[in-house]
Amino acid sequence: MLIPKRLMATATLGFAFAAGLVCSATAAGTGPAVRAKIRIPEQRGSLTADETLTTELFRDASPAVVFITSIGLQRDFFSFRAMEIPQGTGSGFVWDSDGHVITNFHVIREARRAEVTLADHSTWPAELVGYAVEKDLAVLRIDAPAEILHPLRIGTSNDLEVGQKVLAIGNPFGFDQTLTTGIISALGREIESMTGIPIRNVIQTDAAINPGNSGGPLLDSGGRLIGVNTAIYSPSGSYAGIGFAIPSDTVNWVVADLIAFGKIQRPDLGIDFAPDGLSRRLGLEGPVILQVIAGSGADKAGLRPTVRTSQGRIRVGDILISIAGERIRSGGEVGLALEKFRPGDRVTVTVVRDGKPTDIEVVLDQPRS
Repeated sequence: MLIPKRLMATATLGFAFAAGLVCSATAAGTGPAVRAKIRIPEQRGSLTADETLTTELFRDASPAVVFITSIGLQRDFFSFRAMEIPQGTGSGFVWDSDGHVITNFHVIREARRAEVTLADHSTWPAELVGYAVEKDLAVLRIDAPAEILHPLRIGTSNDLEVGQKVLAIGNPFGFDQTLTTGIISALGREIESMTGIPIRNVIQTDAAINPGNSGGPLLDSGGRLIGVNTAIYSPSGSYAGIGFAIPSDTVNWVVADLIAFGKIQRPDLGIDFAPDGLSRRLGLEGPVILQVIAGSGADKAGLRPTVRTSQGRIRVGDILISIAGERIRSGGEVGLALEKFRPGDRVTVTVVRDGKPTDIEVVLDQPRS
């Protein structure tokens, strides 16, 4: 039988290699085989002060962090029956001993139901208490015993400093109880919510935040909540050194409203605005008042809506340009400006009327249902 030259060369090479091994073993002598010695490891010694602080912080805070699974429906290809399937995962944390759990709205968006897995690996069905799409926050509730719930301590975000150390705990890519560390890279950032309304005063951090970290806590060096991790900036969709967190001062008042009312309870001006595109087309400085609700604070203050004159012409109403000194450029910014007030408060609004800025005091109304 003829052997191809390529196979013959390979066989020859293998034989030569084996022969070399035999010669090497023979040259080493006929005594017992030499064994490599196991090296004795050095003792680690004490952790540094910073390492000790980080490990203790993780032990204290991690029991509050939860794993959230959102469940959706899918029809079986053959039987056409609807089946429940996991459609996404994310992070969250225990808010209080009543079983309220905080996460991002986008974690549970379009879910039929959700499950919350605690740090002790027990899993509980969750009910949706309330959500704020424009803040990307949602509150769930589980009926778990208070003794296995570990609410996270809450800090403030109005006194943060660029450069201070932060820690993020979450479940990136499904790996639960993952700790990453970094610093605050910037403050006062603005990101866009799903509604297109901006989320203001967002914290930027270089602590690694990846898919699955959404809804998890951002902590200061004392283990207090200073933000809720919500987004990353990355062309690839994975961590690129820029992550964002909703500040805890915002989270605190939003969660209080969601638990009490199921939605944010902003006071109301009693005004409906024309689409922002109209202002842009007309080159106006702010949103146009389209309608003033009868009996509202705006109505009592004399704000003017857009009307059709007896000659059939459209007379543009007042153009809102500021609320309590805060510049307003679009209808979506009105709600943001009103967040710091409550129904019954008096605020000064500035409108352009007949080409001139005019200050008008308005008593804010209860939220419209």
